[in-house]
Amino acid sequence: MVKCLILKIGVTLISEINEIGADVGEPDCQLTNPFRVTDEEELVRWPGVTDQRTLLMQSDSILTIVDPSKSILDKYNEVIKWEF
Repeated sequence: MVKCLILKIGVTLISEINEIGADVGEPDCQLTNPFRVTDEEELVRWPGVTDQRTLLMQSDSILTIVDPSKSILDKYNEVIKWEF
């Protein structure tokens, strides 16, 4: 399921997201192929310091989760198709 995540730090991501079982305080969301959405609606690999395609995040870092607009989802699917 591809969603947009607005993080508490003000960053907007688009990613496949899955909830995983975890103990309190441990990461409980798995993000696959996350990209940051810029103000210009461009997609930038996130985080830029790794080539890792799957990462774990604590859900308490997320302010809200929303469905991506059609244009953003289309861009995401295009980037994923060419990048991998």
